Amino acid sequence: MTPTHDRFTPLQRALHWLMAVCILAMLFIGVGMVSTIRPVYLSLVSIHKPLGIVILVLALIRLVVRFMRGAPPLPTSMPEPMKLAARLSHLAFYLLMIGLPLLGWGMLSAADYPVVVFGMHLPSILPHSDALHTLLWNAHRTLALCFFALIVLHLAAALLHALVRRDGVFQAMAPWR
Repeated sequence: MTPTHDRFTPLQRALHWLMAVCILAMLFIGVGMVSTIRPVYLSLVSIHKPLGIVILVLALIRLVVRFMRGAPPLPTSMPEPMKLAARLSHLAFYLLMIGLPLLGWGMLSAADYPVVVFGMHLPSILPHSDALHTLLWNAHRTLALCFFALIVLHLAAALLHALVRRDGVFQAMAPWR
């Protein structure tokens, strides 16, 4: 779709900011999980699993909305390498927003742990395998760290567009006019 608007739709902005809160919470909960063996670990896991599924569902909805509604065009004054970086970073965001929850679900399936979300037992998506569980755990951890780095770059780019370039890119996603 070729967008003709200068801002994302209200639904796109709402999904963006809701997911931003969920993802930041998820990253900090994940760090808390891997850094403790105290009883709080089980509480963190009980939040981490359903929040991961919520993020997966929201990311899929967001992807469908993005395909249907498109995105505002990047400013013509923006250098081509910066446009490429924006496109690639958004692709990486979608891959991680969908891939990390799927990796987590697969990791739990491989460990033969039940995945219970809001009282529903989700089916295993991979067979039980200790080796696969270890591989997926390492991949999940590494990609979560990459996701954190991508978020930091995204925040830096948002501030660059809002405070330095003032080219409308930040305003396209800002919750206010």
